[in-house]
Amino acid sequence: MHLNQFLLVNDSMERDMQGSEQKEAKISVLALLAMVLSVLMIAIDFTAFSVALPIIGEEFKAGINKTQWIINGYTLMFGVLIVTGGRLADRIGRRKTLIIGISIFTVFSVLATLVSGTLGVIVCRMLMGVGGALMWPAILGMVFGIMPSHRAGLAGALVIGTAGFGNAMGPMLGGVLTDILSWRWIFLINVPIAAIVYLLVYKLIEDDQPIDQNEPIDYVGVLTLSIALMALLLALDFGIGLGWEDPFILSLFVIFFVVICAFFYIESKVGQYALIPTDIVRNYSFMAAGLATLMMSAIFFAVLVYLPLFFSQTMHYSPMKSGVGLLPVMLTFAITSFFAGALYEKLGSKLILSVGSACLALGMFLLSSLTMHTSYLSMLFGMFILGAGVGLFYSTITTAALTLVPEKRASLAGGIIFMFQIAGGSIGLGLNTAIVSQYDLLSEGINMAFKVNGVFSILGFIICVLWIGGRKGPVNG
Repeated sequence: MHLNQFLLVNDSMERDMQGSEQKEAKISVLALLAMVLSVLMIAIDFTAFSVALPIIGEEFKAGINKTQWIINGYTLMFGVLIVTGGRLADRIGRRKTLIIGISIFTVFSVLATLVSGTLGVIVCRMLMGVGGALMWPAILGMVFGIMPSHRAGLAGALVIGTAGFGNAMGPMLGGVLTDILSWRWIFLINVPIAAIVYLLVYKLIEDDQPIDQNEPIDYVGVLTLSIALMALLLALDFGIGLGWEDPFILSLFVIFFVVICAFFYIESKVGQYALIPTDIVRNYSFMAAGLATLMMSAIFFAVLVYLPLFFSQTMHYSPMKSGVGLLPVMLTFAITSFFAGALYEKLGSKLILSVGSACLALGMFLLSSLTMHTSYLSMLFGMFILGAGVGLFYSTITTAALTLVPEKRASLAGGIIFMFQIAGGSIGLGLNTAIVSQYDLLSEGINMAFKVNGVFSILGFIICVLWIGGRKGPVNG
């Protein structure tokens, strides 16, 4: 009788444990869904407006020199504040930081639909960039926290693959909404996505308790780094139109140099409480990953701008068709990103990064022979190779970088890597624009710019081969 009771109790406990495990697994899946939706919201906004600028310019009677800031303003604020967002996520908690970021992003998405001028849209977009800068590192940290440590490759692939899918959908979705409804609907689609994320985060994700939550925030570091990066990115953006010898541009470069030197001096005195702690700066493998990201990001940003421009101006595609024209690059990027996670766990970071950077170089050189008579079909192979390179590289470099630092630094590390990506993209896009503007024919300018991008990718390939990761398994710090 006692034995039967014991067996019944034991059987009941096993069922309870199985039920508990199933419930936890379901919660984890829904929590990951919230992160995926958050990434989609950010990623779509990065690319959706690339095909809508001409229509916005017509409505507000503004030239491209103004409307381009609808994209540039968002990117600038994102790049300037991404490290601060990572530091804040590690300091006050990732869940709180994500909620604050989503709130800012959603509020100014709605306000952007109500303004009646270009300046109002630009300001709203810049403030959306602030929200995105808070969201991104918090999302990275939370995804790597939800996934088991031995599935780090899958976690990185999930984030970057989702971002690739969002980037791919952005131009197409932006073109469809602009042609059928209005460009304002690009903002409005953020609202239902944000509502779902709010619900899932509040219901399923517990408030995390950050380590060293009483350590001071390096406000001086935040201010000096923000000023330095803003000055650099503004100089690179305005330098094309005003000329590199213009006193205003030279002043911006001087401000950048002086303030960035002040930033490094201040950070050396603050030590472990610095915005970028000394253990991160002295992690040479991590910094090599950042440098490789800097080299490669010029390629991705240039492709997002100049392939649609080639489609619209040379092939005379509509906004919707230009967005669809990018799909071979963007969908290959998204699909390859998901597969890159499994490859990372089997082969390690060095081989995947080397293959990815080689594909980026090959794709650039394949696409550097455009003419007035180039057919879309003849571009497909180059676009597929390029998309595969982007997917292999970005997914793996993100995972490699985050596994090179302690878990408590994950959000900060994600912010730093993304800062390198934004800075590299801005620098590369400025250089590409300077090259293209020297040629009478758009195709000739793109050809030379893409050849230069190919050289950058070769430099990134060398960095990956020499300094990042090992042959198999996760990289070591």
